[in-house]
Amino acid sequence: MLTTNSEYLRPEIMDVIRAFDCEEEDFTHYFEFANGRFFNSIEYGGEFYDFEDECEPEDDLQFRRFAKRFAKLAFYKIISAERGGLPWGALTGIRPTKLAYTELSDGKDYVPLFEKMCVGKDKISLVTDIIATQKNTSGTGAGQDLFISIPFCPTKCQYCSFITAPISATRAYVEKYIDCLVEEIHSVKGLVKRLNSVYIGGGTPFVFDVNQLERVYSAVAREFPDIPEYTVEAGRPDMFTEEKLALSKRYGVTRICVNPQTFNDATLAKIGRAHTSAQTVSAYESAKKYGFDINLDLIAGLADESVNDFVKSLDKAISLDPANITVHTLSLKSGAKLKEEVKRLNISGINEMVDLSRQKLSKAGYAPYYMYRQKYQAGGLENVGWCKQGKACVYNIDVMEEISDNIAVGANAISKRLFGEENRIERLASPKDIPTYINKTQKIIADRIKLFT
Repeated sequence: MLTTNSEYLRPEIMDVIRAFDCEEEDFTHYFEFANGRFFNSIEYGGEFYDFEDECEPEDDLQFRRFAKRFAKLAFYKIISAERGGLPWGALTGIRPTKLAYTELSDGKDYVPLFEKMCVGKDKISLVTDIIATQKNTSGTGAGQDLFISIPFCPTKCQYCSFITAPISATRAYVEKYIDCLVEEIHSVKGLVKRLNSVYIGGGTPFVFDVNQLERVYSAVAREFPDIPEYTVEAGRPDMFTEEKLALSKRYGVTRICVNPQTFNDATLAKIGRAHTSAQTVSAYESAKKYGFDINLDLIAGLADESVNDFVKSLDKAISLDPANITVHTLSLKSGAKLKEEVKRLNISGINEMVDLSRQKLSKAGYAPYYMYRQKYQAGGLENVGWCKQGKACVYNIDVMEEISDNIAVGANAISKRLFGEENRIERLASPKDIPTYINKTQKIIADRIKLFT
């Protein structure tokens, strides 16, 4: 249990404590700031530890940033001395590259900060590589990106927290949901000044039949006839048909996401997927015929897979030669069946899986171009998107680095407006529950217009 005199530091400190799985242990923390010095005193395991960091914050925002940073580092140093270090050291945020960009914008090199926070050299190198790739990607930043949420899937995967039920239990809402989605798409036209990209995500958008999918596509086409990058997260391979692919091509879609997660049929069955690895290959080849850039997703650490199991999937994905391959590390998510079954992910070989993915993808000509982390992620690792030269997904960069407004429609969609001069972001979240979203669509539209006007 944590006792502290600074409650606003509690969430940051607890992130470090949880990372080491020692929430049940007792910590007493005292924080003080005086004369440009941050003091953190901690009692743990019958011992007392004092830390002092010197830094003069320019304003209250910077003060709170430093206070959180130094408190986390103090706890990390104490616990890691006993239990060993973590790949990202005392960094607990989901966007390490954003922290690097903050340092760069202040005219500083980010490497000393990352080293101070005990981040591993290989992770610092990864951040450097990602920033280099992003620097060579055009069309990112400023302007707006449009996200369209399709929160329906054929079944619910073991690790997923996104949908509340498979489409068999929510089919009665689909047509009304599309009505609301079309109305929302129409309502945001006046909010878009410079469109960077459109991303239709899920769920599994291809779970819609052709007519339902066309209703969404035609609404987008009416309001946004010229889309620089147009991505559809088609999703599960068993939902692909030639009709849906041809329809996507006709409406100007430029990128299709195929999400196998693994090429191991036994694993697919364990995690609640009805398709096979052969269907993944078939879906990929069908999409390739239409000239789409294709994204493939894999997850390291699924359902007791060994390092060799993961490597086989990775090698298969590379052999298909997609534009993007994203390697996720399995994470425990609230609402997922997996989190009901286990408290913590202790996956043998997870670090080796992630290290091998970096080696193999780099050798195959892929460069890392975006990254994010999640709480309760196996090994305290990360998710990384890899792309062929010139094939980075603009939407992924914009949303992960939070460098452009994100106008999001549909259930469980979160719109974000950037206020760059004030260094802040305002968010508007739509309800996750589909009936609630349908009933509140008019209020969501009004609130979004207020946010972006």
